[in-house]
Amino acid sequence: MSQELLKKAVAFSTKTDVPDFRIGDTVDVAVRITEGEKERVQVFSGTVIGRRGSGVSEMFTVRRIVNNQGVERIFPLHSPKIASVEVVRGGKVRRAKLYFLRGRAGKATRLKETQHKAPAGTVAKKGAREAAAETEQASAAKE
Repeated sequence: MSQELLKKAVAFSTKTDVPDFRIGDTVDVAVRITEGEKERVQVFSGTVIGRRGSGVSEMFTVRRIVNNQGVERIFPLHSPKIASVEVVRGGKVRRAKLYFLRGRAGKATRLKETQHKAPAGTVAKKGAREAAAETEQASAAKE
């Protein structure tokens, strides 16, 4: 019986609209902040340097540089305080945790850019020739 209640609680608090983001991606995390009786959304932009946990207890760490000072925040993925997570750009990495970025500054913190899956309705990783051929076909179809 307790297992059924636990499963219901987990299903109730789990988000279904979680984007596919990985370690090394630059993300914008929109966080709901309550000040008195007012609530506003504040965006925290940075690089994902780690993920841990699974299911409803999954967490991810985002790092950014503010006034030449590193700032890291740990967010629960399924928290109601997280309004949205938007992937700005992908990063190509070969590590599960990017803690080595803590010791770097300036241009040394840059990661190679990569493209993951394209959102619905967009074209991913097409060469210039294929894109030009598609536009020619589209213009020929209009005529």
